[in-house]
Amino acid sequence: MTVADGVGFRSKRGPILIALMVTTGLVAIDATILATAVPSIVADLGGFSAFPWLFSIYLLAQAVSVPIYAKLSDSVGRKPIILIGIGLFLAGSVLCGFAWSMPALIAFRALQGLGAGAVQPMAITIAGDIYTVTERAKTQGYIASVWAVSSVIGPTLGGVFSEFVSWRAIFFVNVPLCILAGWMLIGRFHEKIEKRRHSVDYAGAVLLAVGMSAVILGLLEGGQAWGWNSPPSFAAFGVGVLALAAFLLVERRAAEPILPLWIFSRRLILTTTLLALGIGAMLTGLTSYVPTYLEGSLGVSPLVSGLALAALTLGWPVAASLSGRVYFRIGFRPTVLIGISLSVIGTLVLAVFAGTPSVALIAATCFVIGFGFGFVAAPGVIAAQSSVPWHERGVVTGANLFARSIGSAVGVAVFGAIANGILQTVPGTEPDAAAIVSAAGAVFIAVAVCAVLTVVAAVAMPNTRVEDVERTTAEF
Repeated sequence: MTVADGVGFRSKRGPILIALMVTTGLVAIDATILATAVPSIVADLGGFSAFPWLFSIYLLAQAVSVPIYAKLSDSVGRKPIILIGIGLFLAGSVLCGFAWSMPALIAFRALQGLGAGAVQPMAITIAGDIYTVTERAKTQGYIASVWAVSSVIGPTLGGVFSEFVSWRAIFFVNVPLCILAGWMLIGRFHEKIEKRRHSVDYAGAVLLAVGMSAVILGLLEGGQAWGWNSPPSFAAFGVGVLALAAFLLVERRAAEPILPLWIFSRRLILTTTLLALGIGAMLTGLTSYVPTYLEGSLGVSPLVSGLALAALTLGWPVAASLSGRVYFRIGFRPTVLIGISLSVIGTLVLAVFAGTPSVALIAATCFVIGFGFGFVAAPGVIAAQSSVPWHERGVVTGANLFARSIGSAVGVAVFGAIANGILQTVPGTEPDAAAIVSAAGAVFIAVAVCAVLTVVAAVAMPNTRVEDVERTTAEF
């Protein structure tokens, strides 16, 4: 069950990669474009107290659907799944553009999230299908560069549309991009799928969705919408734990489980999944608090703080593109160790010098941290993909991105609790610069601790080389 090979196919890979970058751009831009439009949306639709759900529901829908789509792609192929994702994202975008109230907009954002849950893992999985192990680092760098560009373009477009056109244009701009990406994939990307009967794990899919939705909901809203020790919090975590426990029991007996438990028994896949978990948490801490820290402490504009943070997403694709040359020579684990070491150094510098704010220093440390992420994320997912056959690659890639989403959700909760705990001790309704520096500094320390803990997963990673995974892949 493979994608077509041969010289003719190789000539078509460029357009396929462009289509994957366009689809990734849909998700990447949408992750940042909405933030600057919130005041306009609230002014039009009302519901100020509910606007955080515009982000929470999207993250929740995307996170819980990733492993389900990933497993289905191993059964029916990548193409139908990514096209379904594009279709859902397109429908959600159109409905968001016509939303008549805040609850309606939140519901349509959930539909967008369900589409994003298919698009992101399928783009990375398809790239893993059509490129060799030595080529994948460069292609992953191209895909990662989409996030770098989007981190600058997204907020700018959001502000321009909100001020000069309408916040609704933020969603309508996705329509031509969705159509373009779908058209390119339909015409260029072809798979040879072995037709056989499949046993769909409906029970596992429902239990996983319910369990992770409840847990992530508890993490996102705990300490915000309700207290950690409140009945809603106990109910969310209680339902989540029970559903996940039932999910594990079901997966042990399912013929074709949604999230096979063998993932946790393979050292390479387990360690790379833990690396993704750590990166997700660190990324959330930085993207959430670096702009607030700079704006609150130095009074810089949102544009300047955004550009300082963009250094992180600029360093990432550069390192991802270069990582192929490194892991080809020294192996995956040494490459990952170099990357996580750079990230540790960057986060420690950020934590130590938080008391003396500087835009230049923040930008430099963000670049170093992002450069380290590029040496960790790309080699990690490539090593995991290359260790399994085609019919397992989707679920392995999905598990990696699922872990990153969980890390982001946990990071939102933990870092938010740390910052709020410090700000609540400050008298008055608005925190001053000193309070913001103290709160952000504490978050940066927590991010540095997270980076140090992630080193454990990198050290435990098996010392796999390119020739090892290529030999293993050839045996499948």
